[in-house]
Amino acid sequence: MKAWMNKGEHWIWLSSAMVSISVVLVFGLIAMITYKGAVHFWPHSVYEFQVNENGKVNKVIGEIRDSKTRELMNPETGAEEEVKQYLIKVGNRDVYGIDFRWINADQFVSPMDKLADDVIVIERYEYGNVFGHLVEGQFDGQTITEETEVLAELSKRVEESARTHDEIRYIEKILIGEINYEIQELRYEEKKLRAENLFTDAEAARLDAERAELQKAFEAHQKDTAVLYKKLANFGQVTVEISNGQRMTVPLKKIVHIWRPNNMSTMDKLGFFMNSLGNFLVDDPREANTEGGIFPAMIGTITMVLLMTILVTPMGVIAAIYMREYAKDGPILRLVRISINNLAGVPSIVFGIFGLGFFVYILGGSIDELFYGYALPSPTFGTPGLLWASLTMALLTLPVVIVSTEEGLARIPRSLREGGLALGATKAETIMKIVLPMATPAIMTGLILAIARAAGEVAPLMLVGVVKLAPELPVDAIAPFVHLDRKFMHLGFHIYDVGFQSPNVEASQPLVYATSLLLVIIIVSLNLGAISIRNRLREKYKSLDN
Repeated sequence: MKAWMNKGEHWIWLSSAMVSISVVLVFGLIAMITYKGAVHFWPHSVYEFQVNENGKVNKVIGEIRDSKTRELMNPETGAEEEVKQYLIKVGNRDVYGIDFRWINADQFVSPMDKLADDVIVIERYEYGNVFGHLVEGQFDGQTITEETEVLAELSKRVEESARTHDEIRYIEKILIGEINYEIQELRYEEKKLRAENLFTDAEAARLDAERAELQKAFEAHQKDTAVLYKKLANFGQVTVEISNGQRMTVPLKKIVHIWRPNNMSTMDKLGFFMNSLGNFLVDDPREANTEGGIFPAMIGTITMVLLMTILVTPMGVIAAIYMREYAKDGPILRLVRISINNLAGVPSIVFGIFGLGFFVYILGGSIDELFYGYALPSPTFGTPGLLWASLTMALLTLPVVIVSTEEGLARIPRSLREGGLALGATKAETIMKIVLPMATPAIMTGLILAIARAAGEVAPLMLVGVVKLAPELPVDAIAPFVHLDRKFMHLGFHIYDVGFQSPNVEASQPLVYATSLLLVIIIVSLNLGAISIRNRLREKYKSLDN
């Protein structure tokens, strides 16, 4: 045993055990997030319970979402007893005030595995889901009570209603959004001309003519939306019987989707799952971000990370080249390297405060005074936005890129530098055409680490550009297409907001897992792209390296 310890093999076994535990924990975490997130999109079975509440038996319809055992005091004995509780999603938030209830196991009068026959689930734009039994439908002034006829008509009209909502959303967000943007630009142009004393009668006539054309287009779009809203109001309504015989009437214009989970086959449920997943990726958030999709947050995250990568790469590479190839070794250079290493350990919130103070208030305020003085006091760049968030993240990840690039430059043999100089190339040409290309795998390694960290940061972004809900995307079809001055949504902040600031905690928990899974997938996808580029470059320069 002593000889085995002296050989150091126990350290090998200990290291391998730690690596194995780390791998298991990582894959376990990913598996848990995947399961919890995927379950959110699967159609849950709906049960019908008889529940004893204060001596009165009530009917409860809902989904069993969770269960746990708690110690509660028995009012009869005064002693604490273990009681199993079930979390039931009862929906109908506008009726009950809440759509989740904890019910003790001893309150159930009927069996808990009784499925609600022919129950219908209605997803609404507001107030969550409706659980109940279909009573009748009112369409075009006619009342239909035959269930199959109501379902057929309901399915057709809900699809048409969804298309109408999409048309309204396209007109209001895209077409009218472009008009509002152009009107704002004309307002700024007029203020700029007035500030420069170039506002003439001819310019006033031109601006008025352009405004008149935009106003005419705006009124035309308003008429189109008014027609579509009127069309929505005429789709009809459906009446559903919820708990204890109570009835609820739901207008079709408020319905997102309708399904009967207890009557679905496995293939129907799989189709529902894929459709729900697609809607989650392309829809906007609703109901304080606890429902709907995460499309704006996904676009904001990807845009910010890509812009951060574009900004941090030249800064990190140039700094590394100077320190490795040009700067003389001495106490100042060693102090700079120590400072860079220490910079990597600074809390991220400090970078956020620096970004807010320097980038937003000083640099952004100066830009506004120099180039956008006509728009003041409304700030253009003197307010948190995409550019400042990307620059802050670039500074946050800069030490990683510098260190990895410098290590890559250090591994390039000196003979290659001397060979380039011997052939008549200047030092700059040797670095740019021989040394730097061979160091690109190390540069890509630094970018991989930078992307992974920047995509998951939340604290600094809260100060320099990320918001709970952004009315406009940072990327759209309006020139200049990428709007650096706009605020944006971010998946990391979305997770924080939904998980810790949501007024409906139970409803938001599945979205936290689903959004976390999407964030992991985006980070892995960006890293895989960078790893693929790095491997190709490594293979390209392997022969020279040898």
